[in-house]
Amino acid sequence: MKLLDRYIMLKYISTFVVMLGMFIPISVLVDLSQNIDKFKQYELTTREILSHYYDFIWVFGYMLFPIFLFLSVIWFTSKLASNTEVIAILSSGISFYRYLRPFILSAAFVASLAFVSSMFWVPNANERFNDFKYTYVNKNRKVRQTDNIYKQIGDNDFIYLSNYNANRQIGYKFSWEHFEGDKLAYKLKAQNIRWIEKDSIYRLSNYFQRSFVDESEIIRNEVRLDTIFPFQLDDLVPITYKAQTLNFFELNSFIKLEKENGSPLINSHLLVRHKRWSLPVSAFILTLIAVAFASFKKRGGMGINLAMGIILAFIYVFFDRIFEVMVEKSNFTPWIAAWTPNMIFSIISIYLLRHAKR
Repeated sequence: MKLLDRYIMLKYISTFVVMLGMFIPISVLVDLSQNIDKFKQYELTTREILSHYYDFIWVFGYMLFPIFLFLSVIWFTSKLASNTEVIAILSSGISFYRYLRPFILSAAFVASLAFVSSMFWVPNANERFNDFKYTYVNKNRKVRQTDNIYKQIGDNDFIYLSNYNANRQIGYKFSWEHFEGDKLAYKLKAQNIRWIEKDSIYRLSNYFQRSFVDESEIIRNEVRLDTIFPFQLDDLVPITYKAQTLNFFELNSFIKLEKENGSPLINSHLLVRHKRWSLPVSAFILTLIAVAFASFKKRGGMGINLAMGIILAFIYVFFDRIFEVMVEKSNFTPWIAAWTPNMIFSIISIYLLRHAKR
């Protein structure tokens, strides 16, 4: 590795670390100022609060690392340009694309760290962060889809609940249909189903069952029936952010099971998996845009570069958020939503690289 490569890579990594070190503490202080009253209300200890903000740093840092990376590359590349270092490098006979090499290597290093973090470290932090958030900060916010729940368990069993109360662990208008081949073998219904934790059983109220055996129909009625089932009520209505808390292997297994069960949240889960791949890739695309845009002096100096960088960063976040909402609120294809911002900015990067001065 040549001196030029080491010099640019050191600038790249150090500026990125400084950018994280500047913005993340500010974000922590802003969040703390907004939620300090709630922390006092629940009498949380200093250790609990510090633990929460440790997870906050992982979650927030990963979520916005492409933006911090983009701004940091624009910043130090603009400084190179203002000090005429870029002109000196290119005047020495080094081509513009050779000049890009240390930037690409640095982006690969950061993208690799982001990828490993997203698959194994960030999910653990996300689980603790969300548990804390919905326990103390947004306690009354709905985090489960609790109305009109349809669920397939196994190949032949289908469950329906009109409503589920997670706090009381009770479901209303419960029904279970079991098929053998294409024929209904039995169907049972209950006004409600409740999990009795101390006895590890389910209690059904106003139980009714119809069974079909040898072309005859058997009907059973019970005011109350205690029984066991091969499922957990909480598994029927998993929390909406469940996929974000699972590592690479757990997420693949979870999505496979959710597909088999016909989960209405499957698109959101697939979006989480696609974004774990697309977000690290964005490090390369945003790096190329930043270098092509900021490598040469402009009227207005570094200020105009930073202003345009911030505008492009907000446009990227805007597209990313718009497509995420489209997946959550409609049947928009998850992989298109995850990769479209990268595809749009790839086109921008190609255009800027072609028109960059050499």
